[in-house]
Amino acid sequence: MKEPNSKELTVDFLKKISVAKALGVILLISGLAFLFLIWLIYFRETADETAAWVSNLPALNALLNTASTVFIVLGFIAIRKREFVKHMKMMLTAFVTSSLFLISYLVYHNFVGHTPFPGEGIIRPIYFFILISHIILSAFVVPLVLTSYYFAFSGKFSTHRKVSKWTLPIWLYVSVTGVVIFFILNAYV
Repeated sequence: MKEPNSKELTVDFLKKISVAKALGVILLISGLAFLFLIWLIYFRETADETAAWVSNLPALNALLNTASTVFIVLGFIAIRKREFVKHMKMMLTAFVTSSLFLISYLVYHNFVGHTPFPGEGIIRPIYFFILISHIILSAFVVPLVLTSYYFAFSGKFSTHRKVSKWTLPIWLYVSVTGVVIFFILNAYV
């Protein structure tokens, strides 16, 4: 298979946007999204009525996080093999599944709000360690992912590699711990 040139993997209008402007927009969007999520879960009153299908969303969220994890790993394997187009497809699919997760997560918490953890004993500090680290890193993963995409699609592949060395493990951790949180919660709810 012929290795694509950088022109085939880039988006022209992104090449024209300065790094400072792109990072500013990414940080603004990421910050607003995170603040909205905190408001939705912890400060907004939940809906008075909830449709029956809403109770299935946590399982869907876990499935979407699992799919994201698989696509991230497949994308990593592809780039290690220098299969650039396959890498791009896997990472874009991971982005889509993560985005679908976020939409589903927002819909769920719109109806349910905060989910308290009823577990007692040793599992409680373990759960909260996983949850708190998951929340903190999820705040960083959105701007990291968007920044990685900006550098890739603007043809700044060297910088893309440097940012992605941080993005990959954090995105994997957030995806995997999202599934772990689901299973721990399900064991106690």
